[in-house]
Amino acid sequence: MICIVDDDAWARSGLEDLVLSLGYDARSFESAEQFVESEFIRQTACVITDLHMPGLSGLDLQARLRSEGHKIPVIFVTAYPNDAHRARAFAEGAVGFLTKPYDERSLVDCIQRAIAA
Repeated sequence: MICIVDDDAWARSGLEDLVLSLGYDARSFESAEQFVESEFIRQTACVITDLHMPGLSGLDLQARLRSEGHKIPVIFVTAYPNDAHRARAFAEGAVGFLTKPYDERSLVDCIQRAIAA
């Protein structure tokens, strides 16, 4: 299962459609808090998350997953990238860090690397 965490409904829907078209099960969440409180966290093979969201950011989500012992690969998508966020994400084990609008093939490649990890 691939879980999508993004506060933008349009982005969530597009990502979910893409993931489903690849043959994976998908669940989407409008906040990181909603995801970590869900019953799906233990079934998740990969998280695709926005970087900037109200409440827990994507980086906060990644840190929380790690601190709670979840070794779920994380792919970041953001409209507002910067080098410090990118470096932190990869230092914490991110599989990908893509800028919106992202190339669909790049996202598919990240998903495949995450699932193979």
